[in-house]
Amino acid sequence: MVIILGLFMVLPILMALWVSLLHWDGQSNPFSTDAQFVGLDNYRDLLTQDGLDRTLFATSLRNNAYYVLLTVPLQTGLALTLALIVNQKLLRGRGALRTAFFFPSVTSSIAVSTVFLFLFQGSGAVNTALSWIGVKGPNWFNDPRGVLSLLLGGLGIVDSDNPSGFLADHSFLGLSWFEWLSGPSVAMCTIILLAVWTTSGTFMLIFLAALQDIPRELEESAAIEGVNRFQMLRYVTLPALRPVLFLVLTLGLIATWQVFDQVYVMGQGAPGNTTLTPAFLSYTSAFDNADFGQGMAIAFILLALILTMTALQRFVLRERTPRPRRTR
Repeated sequence: MVIILGLFMVLPILMALWVSLLHWDGQSNPFSTDAQFVGLDNYRDLLTQDGLDRTLFATSLRNNAYYVLLTVPLQTGLALTLALIVNQKLLRGRGALRTAFFFPSVTSSIAVSTVFLFLFQGSGAVNTALSWIGVKGPNWFNDPRGVLSLLLGGLGIVDSDNPSGFLADHSFLGLSWFEWLSGPSVAMCTIILLAVWTTSGTFMLIFLAALQDIPRELEESAAIEGVNRFQMLRYVTLPALRPVLFLVLTLGLIATWQVFDQVYVMGQGAPGNTTLTPAFLSYTSAFDNADFGQGMAIAFILLALILTMTALQRFVLRERTPRPRRTR
C-alpha cells in the first residue's frame, strides 16, 4: 500500500510541485535543461504582481468563494432535511423517496449540466414557468451581474452600473472591493443550484446512516422528559451527528473548491469571467496557454487554501469539554 500510494500519489504531487517552479510548456522533460527554472515567479505573478494573471486569479477566487459560501450550507441543510424526512418510521414509500432523492447524485454531471443549459436558456422551461406568474426571467447564462449588487442597486443604496466611493477606490489582488462584494453572478447562481441539487442525495445517505445509528434509548429518554421536536433535534440529534456533520462539511468544502466539470460544460468562465474558478483557470493555464508552471502554482495555492479552511473547520467543530469550576 505504501508503494502504491507513493507511486501514484506522493510522487506525482512532488513532480507537480517542481513544475510549479518552472516555466514549462509541457513539450519537453521537466527535469532537463529545456525547462526554465523561475523559482517563485509563478506564485508572485498570481499573488503580488499587477497584471492579467493576478486579476484572473483573484476573479476566480471571488467566484469560487461565493460558490462555496452558498453551496456548502445549502446542500448540507437540504441533505439533513431529506435524511430526517426519510428516517420517519411511519412514512410510507420511504424506499422510493430515498431512490428519488439520491438519483441526481448518480447521474452524470455532464448530462445534468447539459440539461440545465436547456432549462435555463432565454426561452427555456424555467423562464416559461416564470412567465406564467408574470415574472420575466433573465438570460441566465449570459448575465454577468452580481446578485448582491443588483439587490443593492434596486434598493437605491449603490449604483451597480457606475460604482463610486469607498468600495470602488480600494482594491485587493487587483479587484476593487465593490467587485469582491458584488456577489455571485446570475450565471454562477445557476451552477450553484445545479450543485446543490446533484450533491444533496449523497450527503443525505451519510446523514441517514448516522441517524439510524443513534441509540433508540436516547431518543426515548428525551421523549419521556417531554421535549418537543425542535428540542430533540437541537439537544439530541445534532450533537450525536457532530462527527458526521464535520465529514459532510469537509467533503463539501473540498468538492466545491475543486469544481470543474459544471463550469467546463456550462460556462467556461463566461460571461465576463463570472463563472471562472481556480480549478478551471489551472486547466486553461496549463493546457490552453501551455504554461504548466502557472497551472501547477494555481493548484498548489488552492491546495493550501483547502487545507487551511479544513483545519479552521475542524477547530470550530471540535468537541468542547466543560471547564471544571473552581471551588472557593
